[in-house]
Amino acid sequence: MTANETTDLLLAAKRKKGLSFADLETLLGRDEVWIAALFYGQASASEDEAKTLAKALDLNDALTQALTEYPLKGLGPVVPTDPLIYRFYEIMQVYGMPLKAIIHEKFGDGIMSAIDFTLDVDKVEDPKGDRVKVTMSGKFLPYKKW
Repeated sequence: MTANETTDLLLAAKRKKGLSFADLETLLGRDEVWIAALFYGQASASEDEAKTLAKALDLNDALTQALTEYPLKGLGPVVPTDPLIYRFYEIMQVYGMPLKAIIHEKFGDGIMSAIDFTLDVDKVEDPKGDRVKVTMSGKFLPYKKW
């Protein structure tokens, strides 16, 4: 089963049950963004998490097992074509170097971890049009000198 097939089957099962990622957050005790990453093959579940999802979504054994496999992370080497995903790519093209400079000023020479990391997405109502609020929080990892 390919990663895309796994994703398609998981999303279909979620739709069939009428569940949101927020519903699954309550069920698993994991953040909705992490659960979505799991569905898209960017994270791996423990056996217990996979079994809990399997029960809630009526998943077969092969799909349940696929949830526990170590993922191949990332979008690949191409520029994303989905408009929403492309906007994040564009944000990094425009603001990536400024963010890097500010992080270095505040923390020193290092990086923000994408491993020790959380990501939250919130809807902020605004009379001029609702806003998407994305909060990224990653542990700062200084580069070592040797």
